[in-house]
Amino acid sequence: MSKTRDKLIDIARQLFAHKGIENTTMNDIAQAAEKGRRTIYTYFKNKKDIYNAVIESESDKVIKKLSEIVSLSITPDQKLMEFIFQRFEAMKDLVYRNGSLRAGFFRDVRKVERARKATSPKEIRILETILQEGVDQGMFRIKHVDKTAMVMLLCLQGLDVAYIRDNF
Repeated sequence: MSKTRDKLIDIARQLFAHKGIENTTMNDIAQAAEKGRRTIYTYFKNKKDIYNAVIESESDKVIKKLSEIVSLSITPDQKLMEFIFQRFEAMKDLVYRNGSLRAGFFRDVRKVERARKATSPKEIRILETILQEGVDQGMFRIKHVDKTAMVMLLCLQGLDVAYIRDNF
């Protein structure tokens, strides 16, 4: 990925957080980046495209953080707890850093599902790895690691809003 593209994504993220997605124009992004509109359209087709890139970039940061848990020198049950708490904190941080998400993001189920579409399979794989390690070590007795990981993630996702709003 190019530095210019990364810079545009970060500037768009900041503008979306400050002004809201609907109130941010491609011109706003170009001006804030001190680039011409043509430059933006070299990397992105439209505002939706740059918004999706922002979501992907933010999601990648969360996944990177969660992936590191697998290689920690702690027991599988500790890894599982670490995954849960790190995930909640990462989601809370993501929402607070991206102010416009706080207000309406979780009210629009389609937006939430689109954002989760990219990360959910990766989160499930991380959970599967942790759970399988626990099974292999005799710590967990789980018949279907894949299904258990999916159900666990769905449960965690269902608690995101409560945790973010400190109603946990």
